[in-house]
Amino acid sequence: MNIYKTILSVIAIATIIFLPHAELIPFFGYSIPILIFTWLVLKYSNETFSNIGLSFKQFNPKSILIGGAVAALILAFMQLIFHPVLDFFVSLEYKDAGLNDTIQGGSLQFFIMVIMGWLIGGIYEEIVFHGFIFTRLEKIIKGKYSTHISFIITSVIFGVYHIQLGTLGVINALIVGTGYLALFLYFKRNLWYSIICHGFYNTLVMILIYYDYL
Repeated sequence: MNIYKTILSVIAIATIIFLPHAELIPFFGYSIPILIFTWLVLKYSNETFSNIGLSFKQFNPKSILIGGAVAALILAFMQLIFHPVLDFFVSLEYKDAGLNDTIQGGSLQFFIMVIMGWLIGGIYEEIVFHGFIFTRLEKIIKGKYSTHISFIITSVIFGVYHIQLGTLGVINALIVGTGYLALFLYFKRNLWYSIICHGFYNTLVMILIYYDYL
């Protein structure tokens, strides 16, 4: 990757991380300009979204079963094992940023949030984080351990990106995000597996919140 592509990739990564938190564009509107910017950066590098794992040709119905099953396993691990063990040692703050009240605000609001959970969480975040940022870091870092280092950095970035949810929210996103990225890599960099897993995970969490189990 030449210096110009590197600089452009760094700018794109910074935009993905900071623009949503600037709250300049309301209600997830930031996703559209960021996706366009991401596409332009890829195009400048003679790449498309298929180069980062997103292509209709790569879609496999099996990804729905596997993505859903892994999402359920991750949620079970987090709620039945990880959080109880963590709570035994330390009490960390979790902020729902008003999401719980919105989800429990009625069936229509719940339905809208589930849709957004798929569009923003499942599709948008997987494209820009585990598709774009991860592969850009691999190109920037290079070397024998570029994939390993990029994996760690991407997972940390994804966790910190959810800082609005408090310390516990950051840790939760870091661990769950690691699962999404691992799924992406395990299935030969097919982003559909992590997209579906992420979407199902968000849906399951929202169902639990809606019925006041979480």
